[in-house]
Amino acid sequence: MQYISTRGGMQPLPYCETLLEGLAPDGGLAVPETMPTVDGETLERWRALTYPQLATEVLGLFATDIPRADLARMTEAAYKPFPEAVVPLRSIDDELTLVGLSEGPTLAFKDMAMQFLGQVVEYALERKGSTLNILGATSGDTGSAAEHALRGKDRISVFMLSPKGRMSAFQRAQMFSLDDDNIHNIVIDGVFDDCQNLVKALAGDLEFKRTQNLGAVNSINLARITAQVVYYFWAWLRATDAGGWTEVSFTVPSGNFGNILSGFFAKQMGLPIRRLVLAANENNVLDEFFRTGVYRPRSAAQTLATSSPSMDISKASNLERFIFELVGRDASRVVSAWNDLDTQGHFDFTADLARFVDEFGIVSGTSTHDDRLATIASVYETTGDIIDPHTADGVKVAREYVEPGVPMLVLETAKPQKFAETIRTAIGVELEYSPELRAMLDAPQRTTEMADDERELRAFIEAHALR
Repeated sequence: MQYISTRGGMQPLPYCETLLEGLAPDGGLAVPETMPTVDGETLERWRALTYPQLATEVLGLFATDIPRADLARMTEAAYKPFPEAVVPLRSIDDELTLVGLSEGPTLAFKDMAMQFLGQVVEYALERKGSTLNILGATSGDTGSAAEHALRGKDRISVFMLSPKGRMSAFQRAQMFSLDDDNIHNIVIDGVFDDCQNLVKALAGDLEFKRTQNLGAVNSINLARITAQVVYYFWAWLRATDAGGWTEVSFTVPSGNFGNILSGFFAKQMGLPIRRLVLAANENNVLDEFFRTGVYRPRSAAQTLATSSPSMDISKASNLERFIFELVGRDASRVVSAWNDLDTQGHFDFTADLARFVDEFGIVSGTSTHDDRLATIASVYETTGDIIDPHTADGVKVAREYVEPGVPMLVLETAKPQKFAETIRTAIGVELEYSPELRAMLDAPQRTTEMADDERELRAFIEAHALR
């Protein structure tokens, strides 16, 4: 399996080389040269597998340059920190089932991919005899998941940008309390999109990227996308264990389009998915795009700080991979669309609007702060289950798209403990923390504060990067 760029300017590369690249040299994103497919017989054979075994099978379709025994060892190690039920499913009413993706070490769905990413990046670097300086941006959960997966690794340093004052206290503590020498938390005076723009600017400077050995762990990294594909297969298998070729729908809280893109890949591979429901918060640029066909990112000043902060994003990096498929894999049309974005502030695919649902099965909706509070309260009142605000966005929008006879699976994004203030407001409950989590919250925090300044960031990386 080889990988190409959405913008057509990268020679095909194998999996391990692609995941070390991050952003493609031409500014595009890596996608499979040909999407692998899975038939019904294979799906049935996979029912008996454990989660690490399933991950080996699914990832083996993408990472064909890694010997199967090595891949199996890495998936086993990646999911060892999880409980035995790595991804449990639980019904919250007769219509909706939550897919439990927050059982990992940082209590968020990002662990599902990051724990594997930590294994495979280290493997690729050892095989190549090189080092990597990870440059990433986080709106909340990506940073902590990446840092906990990569902390203490000899060949890797992490430079993680986060927006000042935009994350929950728990999210800040998970990142900023780490004191490993290879972890650098850089707090930017701006919003997530400013952090993401800095990452793209430095990753797009090919000379700087090469001399500083820069890589990425944001969802632009192909390993993250492919590792997330696994839990769509797992959830479908568990939801249809009674037998039969049953379609299901998935609702995905989404800001950067990475999580739902993995579901889109799974659907392309042949998994019987009827609908992929995108749930946005008030920063609903993606909902507007899938409803109107016009993609119009907002400025930093227009990006709202909400009670589901991990989705406070107005420029969705992974949308480019969907557009690549929408235009029939014509890289020139992708380049043209992003030129329009740069010059006009938007691009227009209204002519393809009907295809979003008819061909790709993607629909969308928006949830607000009041919706989140009401949804958290209603789920708690009927089930005693407490869900986090991002999952509440998903549940709210999922209810708008339930169809008779089609199971609706909502991807859980995090444990509620990460958003205690919103939970307290919604249901008046003070969440309990283990002694380990309490110690983390009380620990000293270590950060470097920085203006939204590319030159200052460059200088910091040059001074602290691994060589």
